[in-house]
Amino acid sequence: MSMFGALDVSASGLTASRMRMDVVAENLANAETTRGPNGGPYRRKEVVLQSVGDGGFQSALSAAAGNIPGAGSAQQPGGVQVTGIVEDNSAPRMVYDPSHPDANAQGYVAMPNVNPVTEMVDLISSSRSYEANVTAMQTAKSMFSKTFDLLR
Repeated sequence: MSMFGALDVSASGLTASRMRMDVVAENLANAETTRGPNGGPYRRKEVVLQSVGDGGFQSALSAAAGNIPGAGSAQQPGGVQVTGIVEDNSAPRMVYDPSHPDANAQGYVAMPNVNPVTEMVDLISSSRSYEANVTAMQTAKSMFSKTFDLLR
């Protein structure tokens, strides 16, 4: 892994966390949208993440220890990337409100499958992940700075 590999890994985590927060914000903003572009209620969206790089921690540890011949310099930094945003296909909530303009003949309205409590938990989780990656970047920056000071 290069000297700045830790920054690359943290940067990929920051990007993924930001995307998750954006999608959660979209879900919360549309929690009451009963008529979307497809004609039906809004569908909750989720971010799909995938790990990047080779082998993970065990591979990095083995390469650093020299147990894998030639792997020390060729190893790519890991991280995470967004592979897509998918819609949740669970059934919409049916709420009885005969005065609503989108009510069916029985008086029920198809509401989005967004649960604000679940979305807030996802938002907190994404926020904490973002904070952890910022802390990792600051720590790596501090280590690089101290290393450069030692080399002077």
